[in-house]
Amino acid sequence: MSFKIAIIGAGSVGFTKKLFTDILCVPEFRDVEFALTDMSDHNLQMIKQILDTIVSSNKLPTKVTATTNRREALTGARYIISCVRVGGLEAYADDIRIPLKYGIDQCVGDTICAGGILYGQRNIPVILDFCKDIREVAEPGAKFLNYANPMAMNTWAAIEYGKVDTVGLCHGVQHGAEQIAEVLGAKSPSELDYVCSGINHQTWFVDLRLNGRKIGKDELVAAFEAHPVFSQQEKLRIDVLKRFGVYSTESNGHLSEYLPWYRKRPDEITKWIDMSDWIHGETGGYLRHSTETRNWFETEFPQFLESASKPIDPAKRSNEHASHILEALETGRVYRGHFNLKNNGVITNLPSDAIIESPGFVDRFGINMVSGITIPEACAATCIASINVQRMSVHAALSGDIDLLKLAVLHDPLVGAVATPEEVWQMVDEMVIAQARWLPQYADAVPAAKERLAKSTVKTREWAGAARRNVRSIDELRAEKAALKQAV
Repeated sequence: MSFKIAIIGAGSVGFTKKLFTDILCVPEFRDVEFALTDMSDHNLQMIKQILDTIVSSNKLPTKVTATTNRREALTGARYIISCVRVGGLEAYADDIRIPLKYGIDQCVGDTICAGGILYGQRNIPVILDFCKDIREVAEPGAKFLNYANPMAMNTWAAIEYGKVDTVGLCHGVQHGAEQIAEVLGAKSPSELDYVCSGINHQTWFVDLRLNGRKIGKDELVAAFEAHPVFSQQEKLRIDVLKRFGVYSTESNGHLSEYLPWYRKRPDEITKWIDMSDWIHGETGGYLRHSTETRNWFETEFPQFLESASKPIDPAKRSNEHASHILEALETGRVYRGHFNLKNNGVITNLPSDAIIESPGFVDRFGINMVSGITIPEACAATCIASINVQRMSVHAALSGDIDLLKLAVLHDPLVGAVATPEEVWQMVDEMVIAQARWLPQYADAVPAAKERLAKSTVKTREWAGAARRNVRSIDELRAEKAALKQAV
């Protein structure tokens, strides 16, 4: 069969290669056309060379094109995959550093909290531009697969306002399940069956079965506390498990910034995070990691080309959802996964308009969600707090209403636990001014924000210095790992 797949943000070299290889693991997809598009022609040419090498080495008829003209890439596409980061690392640095001045300590800052909300303000207008192009030039009924964060906000905007058939995709559920399988001593992750439901990055393993045997809270807590690595790396996650009764999909660092209880004082943060790697809670960890490794694909390009010259091994197909969804839709082979879609009553105790992440089955008829799920009350309360923030954030991004944006940030759980309303108002003004080039919808609000900031008497805090204890350089981490390896 032959159809066209467009990948927006294809300059994300490693991820694009993974998606491409996964899709070509499906025998029926040998004749597919891939249209790559990105703002960086340099990155596009690198990834195209890698993908062309895969095609030629495997003697496939697959066609690969690359262009910085997005509409050209989308023309006639049946599937569109997005993995973009609007504003790049420059804007992302503002998402982390400015809130830190006001006491808001984030590890990642790409989902909610101050950083995630501003990230959404940058992304949503661009997502809606994608949707406009999809409606106008893609194949009728084209499906949009969004991998970009903030997942819920982007997917909400695309479905509700972009009017495009959209599904949001993440791999947090799979990674959490792999952890659980390991601590329970499973020989393979496939021995674990589970239902995981909630919202993206706040999804909860509400039912666990190991080889058919139901796993309860006490057994899971004991298994995590006995694990020599996870007992140290996932301290906050384990504490939430003890209190909520269910395990969260998200890493220690991610989960810590969605809740109001663990990151609100520098002296408290150290009790809950682990500094062995950024993902376990390091202050600004993902920004530091992304900045220090931003050109890793340049230095590792020869290795990428070498691996591209090897035969595709279907046994190494990843657990990323995209290829499995396309296979199910095109061949009818049923796939079960966890997808981000509008709730519409699927989870009984979350708002109908929210974007949820929950189990579904895919076949030729589309994505069919399992309905009638009720998540534990504590999980629902935590999710609803974030959903309310997401809803306001989406509406602010659409309208350019800076007052609504400030209210969205004010209602964020961690922001509200740390900052006063005056601090939030000033912080948002500062962030909108710093990121004005990526926020066209707020252009009219910037002059007044500058005036307010010039007259403000609100003092920022000496928080960045206090948070330094929770930051590691990549050289420090490498030295520690080398010392541990030598000791072993």
